[in-house]
Amino acid sequence: MIGKGKLFWRLMVRPLGGEPVRMALTVLAIALGVAVVLAIDLAGTAATGSFHSSMEALSGDYNLEVTATGGVPDAIVGQLATSDFNFSISPRIEDFAVIAETKKAVVLLGLDLIGETNKLQSKSAGFSPADFGSEETNFPFEESIWVGKSFNWKIGDKVALIIGDRERTYVVRGVYDDKNQPAIVMDIAAAQRAVNRAGIVDRILVHAPESESVSSWVARLSAIFPAGIQVRAEGTATDENRKMLAAFRWNLKLLSYIALIVGAFLIYNTISVSVVRRRSEIGIARAVGASRAEILLAFICEAAMLGSAGAAIGIPLGRIMASGAVNLMGATVNALYVSSRPGEIALNVSSILTALTVGIGVAVIAAYAPAKEAAQVTPVEAIARGRREFQVRVHTSRDFFVAMLLAIAAAILAKLPAIGGKPLFGYLATLMVITAGTLAIPAVVKLAMQCANTILKWSGVTVLLASRSLLGSLRRTSVLVGALATAIAMMTAVGIMVGSFRTTVIQWMEGEVPADFYLRPAGSHSVDRHPTISPLLAEKLAELPGVEAVDQLRAYEISYEGIPTTVAAATLGNSRKQSRSDFISGRPSEEVLGELRNENAVVVSETFTYKHKVKRGDTISLNLGTSRAAFRIADVYYDYGSERGFILMDREIMKKFLPDEAPSNLAVYIANGADPAEVRAEIEKTTSDFRVLIFSNADLRREAVNIFDRTFAITYALEAIAVLVAVMGVAGALLALVIDRKRELGLLRFLGASGAQIRRMILSEAALLGLLANAAGLLIGFALSLILIFVINKQSFGWTIRFHWPVAVLCAAISLIFVATVLAGFYPARIAVRLNPIEVVHEE
Repeated sequence: MIGKGKLFWRLMVRPLGGEPVRMALTVLAIALGVAVVLAIDLAGTAATGSFHSSMEALSGDYNLEVTATGGVPDAIVGQLATSDFNFSISPRIEDFAVIAETKKAVVLLGLDLIGETNKLQSKSAGFSPADFGSEETNFPFEESIWVGKSFNWKIGDKVALIIGDRERTYVVRGVYDDKNQPAIVMDIAAAQRAVNRAGIVDRILVHAPESESVSSWVARLSAIFPAGIQVRAEGTATDENRKMLAAFRWNLKLLSYIALIVGAFLIYNTISVSVVRRRSEIGIARAVGASRAEILLAFICEAAMLGSAGAAIGIPLGRIMASGAVNLMGATVNALYVSSRPGEIALNVSSILTALTVGIGVAVIAAYAPAKEAAQVTPVEAIARGRREFQVRVHTSRDFFVAMLLAIAAAILAKLPAIGGKPLFGYLATLMVITAGTLAIPAVVKLAMQCANTILKWSGVTVLLASRSLLGSLRRTSVLVGALATAIAMMTAVGIMVGSFRTTVIQWMEGEVPADFYLRPAGSHSVDRHPTISPLLAEKLAELPGVEAVDQLRAYEISYEGIPTTVAAATLGNSRKQSRSDFISGRPSEEVLGELRNENAVVVSETFTYKHKVKRGDTISLNLGTSRAAFRIADVYYDYGSERGFILMDREIMKKFLPDEAPSNLAVYIANGADPAEVRAEIEKTTSDFRVLIFSNADLRREAVNIFDRTFAITYALEAIAVLVAVMGVAGALLALVIDRKRELGLLRFLGASGAQIRRMILSEAALLGLLANAAGLLIGFALSLILIFVINKQSFGWTIRFHWPVAVLCAAISLIFVATVLAGFYPARIAVRLNPIEVVHEE
């Protein structure tokens, strides 16, 4: 009986040193897969786990929060402060300011500094009484701010801040330890004036006695306050945001596993080649007493070594990639979900263990099938050449039949609903389509090569030999084509989905943006920030020559059934320039908007109806100010500006509940015959005292497309890495083919084949592989794109995307992949040309 250690060394470890390039390519493929998974995990945690963390860091030890759409009246603050419940309270203004010098948005907090200094200090919020000056210090709170150490400002520095549509200069009066969660703190009265919210606060934090449960206190206070006032556990908003981001992180994580799936194909191919190339050694080992378990363990250990090496390289590489990914993901979170400042990337023991488990686990799983095949054959079968290739050709029809059954199952699964808001059946359908495509590839390759033999006989002997060589090694060719086709399929599917989404958004913008100019407060934009513009500016713009009308929109953040949502009010229909109907019912815009002007009716976005399972004609209840009112859904419209959901009503109806005149955005319509350039010049002159941004119709569309492209940049990066892994696999597998066919190549040289002909044959094989993979990838990718667009996207986000073929992008991508595949054949071709035919034949 051969010892396991000696068998493993002689049969597995020692031969690896003879093929360093192929082993290096395989290890690097696993390393890239591990790196992508780790990078997305680290970047996702940093980008989605830190929103509003500055507000959280200064929350202190509170267990309740009181909120209301449009703000909580000061009277509620007084009611809580004078109650008999022995509450500790902290009224707050929570907004954003823009640093004029850097144009960066930062959290702005208004606190009762006099009342909370000692309290915040005792609750480890980072303040001390010294931060607010000594007792002898006398200065107006109106001009004062306190900043975190992260800003690197000193006491006495003057800082220009843009708050809303105004720029003001403030003096730094104190610096506190912000624990790398930067925020600017003001006295609450000064903050109310700065953000134009006299008489209201954004939130009241409450520390209720622990003699009763939080839910009990919520019930008691809700019964006391007006209907529109919400009482809930402190941190509820943060939890809601994290739940909202769950689908985003879930989809990105799954997308990151594409590179690992492709790497698994390559591990499978590598171990398969090892089994074929060492069939004689396996037969000898079995003949002298090695058990099947020892052979199986030896090949599994080889895969584990490759996985370990890949994971060891992938962990530091993933940490580096995470630094770039976190910015891309942060931009997506800000554009679609919630204001976020990416946190620190934390590579901890858990992340490292996960990466090691993923790398080694994928390698072992991928290697199990070929390792089991090696273990189960008898010594005579192990030594026999070509047996596995024969079996693959025999089972081609069976595998194709199974592939058709899986495709039918995938179609059935795609019809099933989401579970817990996650399209689990959609993901399973995707996996089945990929598996079906992989199983069908041997039959497709066999048919394609048989047809090619007839066509290619006129293209020269080298090309014909290349096609017959691929057909002769059908098993290995199928694995190669499967790996590259999988990467191309995912690239195609995501490319079609993103291209369709992009075209849909552009077409939507053409109808959704009818005004000539749009104005919003200066500073970085985010979906949940709604700084306001002075009502006086809207009045001045309406009086300008050449201006037909000015529409005003005011937006507020609300929580509807535990999901962050935006409710907005607009002055509807001031201009005769109307957008085309983008309502799902197909009704004319004027008919729908007329209902909004005359009653408590709203239109809601498609994503809102999907998240909350409502439809046209249903009634929803909204908390507006201190009131709770019912609104009928007049219609549902397509919306691609936010994944959160959107509710729109008439401005005059909104003012019955929230009589705030300040708009968040302005839309300016110019009169027929007016010169747009002259009107814009007048607008710029009028707004010179205000810090607002002016966009033309074309500017706004261009910005929307730019935001969209930045949002999906991370997706394109993941696809590019998956394709790179697959192309590397082609190079490694072609090299393995050359090594395994040394005898055949040597005989060709003896028969008179020149080095150039051998090179041309190997490159022709690479080209044929590229063509087969591109064709299979496009077909599989088309099927996957249907699932992505109409199942996974719809169930994850609620958007209806109209299908479009991004022909230019796909043609460029597959052309680049084909060229890369051919280039990948140059090194194996060089090795083939340099083989000494005498040594090769003698060795065989």
